[in-house]
Amino acid sequence: MRFQALIGILPHERTIAQPIEIDLRVRVSDDDVVIDYRALYDLVASIVSSAPIDYLEQIARNVADRALAHSPRIHSARVAVRKPHVALPGPLAYAEVVVERTADD
Repeated sequence: MRFQALIGILPHERTIAQPIEIDLRVRVSDDDVVIDYRALYDLVASIVSSAPIDYLEQIARNVADRALAHSPRIHSARVAVRKPHVALPGPLAYAEVVVERTADD
């Protein structure tokens, strides 16, 4: 999923939206379970657009927690959040944070 978000702690990151990419992978209880991926997309979109966000980790944790809460049949969630435009002194394709949660956490 790709979004424009106010993400970061630098002054310009609080006012100018930047691209971020989010991968969400969920595991369900059995092969017969159907999860509405449109609802999961909307869940992620609401988190990203909620307000300026300081850190990628916040997005990843929130998405994982809300995905697990979305359905009792979701047993685990893996969320990767990538930010392509990061102000660092050397070449970089993107910064990425990965969070994995299980329903037991």
